[in-house]
Amino acid sequence: MIPRREPTEATIDHRHPSGLQYEIRYGGQTAHLTEVGGALRDYLLDGRPLLDGYGPDEMCTGARGQSLIPWPNRIKAGSYEWEGRRLQLDLSEPDKGGAIHGLTRWRNWNAPVVEQTDESISFAYTLHACQGWPWVLDCRLDYQLGPDGLTVRSTAVNRSDSPCPYGTGAHPYLSTGTVRAGAIDTALVQVPGRTYLPVDERGIPTGHERVDGTKYDLRELQQLGGRHIDVAYTDLLRGGDGRARVRLLRPDRSGGVELWVDDTYPYLEIFTGDTLPQRDCRRTGLGVEPMTCAPDAFNSGEGLITLDPGQSHTGQWGIKPA
Repeated sequence: MIPRREPTEATIDHRHPSGLQYEIRYGGQTAHLTEVGGALRDYLLDGRPLLDGYGPDEMCTGARGQSLIPWPNRIKAGSYEWEGRRLQLDLSEPDKGGAIHGLTRWRNWNAPVVEQTDESISFAYTLHACQGWPWVLDCRLDYQLGPDGLTVRSTAVNRSDSPCPYGTGAHPYLSTGTVRAGAIDTALVQVPGRTYLPVDERGIPTGHERVDGTKYDLRELQQLGGRHIDVAYTDLLRGGDGRARVRLLRPDRSGGVELWVDDTYPYLEIFTGDTLPQRDCRRTGLGVEPMTCAPDAFNSGEGLITLDPGQSHTGQWGIKPA
């Protein structure tokens, strides 16, 4: 059992929009986590931002660093059918008439935290039944810093007496260390997807297309330029360790960041931030979203997980300097 460390007096300030603030460190690495959403607010190496995050006195925008449970991305019209019953979620994305990014990202996760050491922290939250979601999930997020960077483990257990649909994801924005509008345009990017999912005006997939010959083909490291991207990739190229990797580097390759996913994440959403309501946040970082299922999986079934009563699911992803 990892000993729990109570937050210091300086972190106990309920005026913060994202609640209690937590810090973990390893070597030159520092990560800040928040009570609201159990979220990753920022991550630095020797003071250099590896993420386009937000400050302790700011509200999270664009889902930055949030975990997405019990579904990532969108559900069309917030409506889906499960075991013969039509369920209707609140429309958390009213401009597109849909439900987006799950139900836990604005909830207060355990405070004080479940466990904390200098290098790690764990949050827990029980998602009870609510509009459109008649189940109970025990959720846990584990963050660990080490020689290979930051590892994030997400676990959910179905505590209901009937099976439930499930998916999870995360929403960090990678950064080369320069946070300004258009900062990612000159960056070099590599995305391992061989197939992308084109979407309609509501962000719902309309099929599958190979990336060959399209602006979405980023399998080789190249300058991002002015590409506007907000689609999911799948059919991911993986290394011998089973991990798929996205890289974002400075133009001179002097520094950058890498995000990896294990084989529980077959999808990666890439988002250049062109549609963010906060104009000064557009294209300041590259949204890279690990996802266990496709967008609108509660309707399409693509990648959707069924959790039986008492069954758990765990996935891992991480970030490291490149």
